[in-house]
Amino acid sequence: MSIIENFTLGLKGQQKAIIQFLHQRINEHHGLEIKMNYEIPMYYRKSWVCYLNPIKKDGVELAFIKGHRLSNEQGILSMKNRKLVAGIELFDVNAIPTKAIDEIIQEAIILDDLYKK
Repeated sequence: MSIIENFTLGLKGQQKAIIQFLHQRINEHHGLEIKMNYEIPMYYRKSWVCYLNPIKKDGVELAFIKGHRLSNEQGILSMKNRKLVAGIELFDVNAIPTKAIDEIIQEAIILDDLYKK
């Protein structure tokens, strides 16, 4: 059983659908490696790039570790009183702004490539 299949076992409805959709997109289009940390799926390149976190009201937050450094040209990232992490709250798999999310992920990957480990 894959990491994401195991993670979504207890999830239902939109949370499960959103996580499966985003995982497939992140994995197939952006080639990030998945690992479980803090009991949630985290996506890596050189360092943590983003993670998927189930939230209340059957939603999921796609959060970016270096969100404070992202341009947010799409206007969909929220810092939510955090200093570093910015995220997008999603509640309907059919309303996911795929193009905007792809752009943000690409920008986050560029930032990660600049990261010196």
